[in-house]
Amino acid sequence: MDAKTFDTICSRDAISWLPDEVLGKILSLIPTKQAVSTSVLSKKWRTSFRLVDNLEFDDSFSLQAEQDLTFRKHVRYVFTEDFKNLVDRTLALQCDYPIKKFSLKCHLSKYDERQKACVGSWISNVVGRGVFELDLRIKDEGIHFLPPQLYASKTLVNLTLGTKLYLGNLPSYVSLPSLKFLFIDTVFFDYEDLCCVLLAGCPVLEELSVHHHDFSATPHTISSPTVKRLSVDYHSPGDVDSASHMSFDLPKLVYLEYSHCALGEYWQINLESLVEAKLDLCLERRVKRLDVTDLIIGIRNVQTLQLSPNSVHVIYSYCKYGIPVFENLVNLSLGSKNKRGWKLVANMLKQSPKLETLFLKDLNGYTGNVSMPPNKVKSLHILSYGGSNEEFKQLKSFLGEFECLELVQVDAAKAPEDDGKILQTKRDLMMLLGVSLPSKCQFKVT
Repeated sequence: MDAKTFDTICSRDAISWLPDEVLGKILSLIPTKQAVSTSVLSKKWRTSFRLVDNLEFDDSFSLQAEQDLTFRKHVRYVFTEDFKNLVDRTLALQCDYPIKKFSLKCHLSKYDERQKACVGSWISNVVGRGVFELDLRIKDEGIHFLPPQLYASKTLVNLTLGTKLYLGNLPSYVSLPSLKFLFIDTVFFDYEDLCCVLLAGCPVLEELSVHHHDFSATPHTISSPTVKRLSVDYHSPGDVDSASHMSFDLPKLVYLEYSHCALGEYWQINLESLVEAKLDLCLERRVKRLDVTDLIIGIRNVQTLQLSPNSVHVIYSYCKYGIPVFENLVNLSLGSKNKRGWKLVANMLKQSPKLETLFLKDLNGYTGNVSMPPNKVKSLHILSYGGSNEEFKQLKSFLGEFECLELVQVDAAKAPEDDGKILQTKRDLMMLLGVSLPSKCQFKVT
């Protein structure tokens, strides 16, 4: 290439000379609305836009702007005509080109069948083009029937459904043979439709999240023969009473994160493969007869267990038949601000013969008259250490209960204006506690 030809090429639009495939990847990285605008630049750009494989449409910003502008308490939950035209035009420009991810966030009125039909056609369009990941955050005050094509997608791998959405009766033919990740955020299902219809149609599902906030009719049974990771986060006080129960039938589950109020019955807890669990159990006044025994027995095979302060109180007070033996427990994390909680620490140490690593928070609530049984803990981590004189005395007394320590690490709570105080706390701890520990034990302050 001679110098004149090179200068001529460089003087043109360098980006337009990139291959269509590269332009498509670049356009997939910018907001969809901006990417669509490039289609009017030239015939080549229109062709390049068809290769965009990540589309994201969000009407929540315009809804918020309308609320801020009018200061009205009630706004019609409908998307704008401009939003509809944007989505229609984008999908039309792309024809039937493949797509990887489609995200849609909008509000609908329960009386507007025209807009519901629009949403259904958009979803059908991308499902027909072999979409891999679908994120649908649709708020509909009425019943919203998702298009049947969605429930029979052969390519869908990742599906998100929400928020405050009532799906009505699910079709009996649900078949999602490639779906591995499912996130459900405040979706109302008819009785047993979640497990018996939706999950039953997902033969390779691995990760499931079921969240419900300020919404009734939370699913009380979660069952799947394939799910390995589960997150359940329920905050629906109106859906809880003394008759409430919960069941987990998940024989291959290895990770559980469960946030809910403590209940009176746990009918079926099948978690034989569980390795790690995080529990956050709170008290709800509507539930009069609490008993978490079956739940705690069901997680006894875990190797790693994390308990919130509320969970510690609930387990100590309402595990009616005592703490089971945790044969495999190696890592335990918990905290408590009262004597009952520290008694549970002692019980857990007694019932966990293989426990090696212990994380403790809220040491300022430790009462020295709760003695710890002989244990094999090698690594002790003290979290959120405040540095008060009383807390220091508690720490020194507490460390005397552990004879096999090889590492003690204290994580000091820090405020931006307390750099000098934290530094002094580190020095005091290193000097006063370091000399009292066994010579083989390392002592760190972070």
